[in-house]
Amino acid sequence: MNVLGIESSCDECSVAVVRDGRTILSHIIYSQIEDHARYGGVVPEIASRKHTEWILPLFREACKEAAIDPARDIDAIAVTTEPGLSGSLLVGLGFAKGLSVATGRPLIAVDHILAHLYAPRIEGDLAPPYLGLLVSGGHTIVCRVDGWNAMTVLGTTTDDACGEAFDKIAKHFGFGYPGGLAVDRLAARGDPYAYDFPESRLDSPQQRYDVSYSGLKTAVVAQRERFRRPNAEESAENIAASFQRVAIDTVMRRLQRAISDTGIRRVAIAGGVAANSYLRKRAGELTVDELHIPSMELCTDNAAMIAGIGFEYANAGRFAELDVPVNARVRGYRRVGRGGGW
Repeated sequence: MNVLGIESSCDECSVAVVRDGRTILSHIIYSQIEDHARYGGVVPEIASRKHTEWILPLFREACKEAAIDPARDIDAIAVTTEPGLSGSLLVGLGFAKGLSVATGRPLIAVDHILAHLYAPRIEGDLAPPYLGLLVSGGHTIVCRVDGWNAMTVLGTTTDDACGEAFDKIAKHFGFGYPGGLAVDRLAARGDPYAYDFPESRLDSPQQRYDVSYSGLKTAVVAQRERFRRPNAEESAENIAASFQRVAIDTVMRRLQRAISDTGIRRVAIAGGVAANSYLRKRAGELTVDELHIPSMELCTDNAAMIAGIGFEYANAGRFAELDVPVNARVRGYRRVGRGGGW
């Protein structure tokens, strides 16, 4: 089964064709980094306009690369409908609906978060149950995954997502854009122990796997001299390296706690921050039997994961009507210890 995937939830515009949920026939991503760099962050109006400009050329390129006739060789059309920027989501969904009508192929409405957690399964043999860590600019979630559409949240962030904290620190100090990559590059030349920044402590039973980044951000921005170690140089490299160490260690400790508590030793890590070099190093230190992290191209927002999980939707008969809407917010996934809601 050939599934066409469309991803436009934020600032990446992507189209892919994936066969049977595993074989990537084509995968095209247009990044808007240059369009948003001058603002130090994603501007929703610019993002949606760029999606409108690029989605048709990317569709044509993806079909050409996959050597398929879209009118004949596509079996289903999968598109991100939640969560994300409303304007950006609407561009992708509108295009997918038009394509569905034109080709007569069924439409699949994909949950972006479930797609990220599915991404490692495209490249490796990963059978549920497994623990998932989703770390990106918009989400930080520790969860148990029991199937392609069965996720139980164990912990999440009480304020900023991990990637969002990276972006805000980078913007404050003028490290560059995108913030996560800029911090990672600077950190490679710095001393991660130059500053002893505090790690959040959420020790109530209901927050055993939760994280918080507000205190860390305040320490780095407004109180860093208090945490600088004797004789450590105050430099951009040292600030970046010390911040990165604590930000990543914070969430990795929660993940290791979940591994120990549940006894599940298969782990998948996904999302944009999964491309971070220090996170990948720390991931290698986890006490697990299996560790699955996607390739760099599948860490970012991408259409291959949308098409991949779209195959599972299609097999389950989970098709969408043409009046399906977009949803900007994260929906209320089942959460342990919270009575079934967030």
